[in-house]
Amino acid sequence: MSISVSLDRPSVSRIQVTLKLATSLDGRIATASGDSKWITGEEARAEAHRLRAAHDAVLVGSGTVLADDPELTARTNPPPAQQPLRIVADARGRTPLDAKLFQTLDKAPLAIAIGNIAAGQKYTGVRGNFEVWGVIDGTWKGPGISPAALLDTARQRGLATLMIEGGGQLAASFVKAGLVDRIEWFRAPILLGNEGLPGLGGLGLEKVVDAPTFVRTRVKEVGVDLWESYVRKT
Repeated sequence: MSISVSLDRPSVSRIQVTLKLATSLDGRIATASGDSKWITGEEARAEAHRLRAAHDAVLVGSGTVLADDPELTARTNPPPAQQPLRIVADARGRTPLDAKLFQTLDKAPLAIAIGNIAAGQKYTGVRGNFEVWGVIDGTWKGPGISPAALLDTARQRGLATLMIEGGGQLAASFVKAGLVDRIEWFRAPILLGNEGLPGLGGLGLEKVVDAPTFVRTRVKEVGVDLWESYVRKT
């Protein structure tokens, strides 16, 4: 294991970010109990794996790891030439050592992005294709990890593209920061109601005119689901 630290304000240059959503028609990613398997169908999930394979890295929050224990590898046929780096935004170092992410270090690399060095001490004994990123931004006032600082660290590692896969609060922090360039949205023909968990956390908007705006570039049927692609309006 190695620990790297990103200090002060991140640089302007950054990697391109895709937000992948797999939701019900009303934008929910799970029921109130946390059940999310499976909202979208097999065809949509296969496309999502191809999207993983097309990015240098995939990113989730620690809440997603604790709730779903994902592997986050790109399971395509044929397998990709190289697996994306799996990154967990985990300010407090909550990712358990028995998570599937650690059990599959022989399949794909892993990085845990923490908010301070102390949070990474639990991973000291981990061996293999693994890093702890100390993502520090003195200007960041929000919860969790600074999105801009995380992207700067990823850029320093030579990454050019990254896909966010959950959860809702992590996705919202990147949207609020204006750091999402594309949205790939798979929508299933089901309704989960307002008790369900939203695919996007709060943005703190008071006026519609302040809402982040995206332009739809494609709509495609994938099995029973709908796949919509968007790019950020400039």
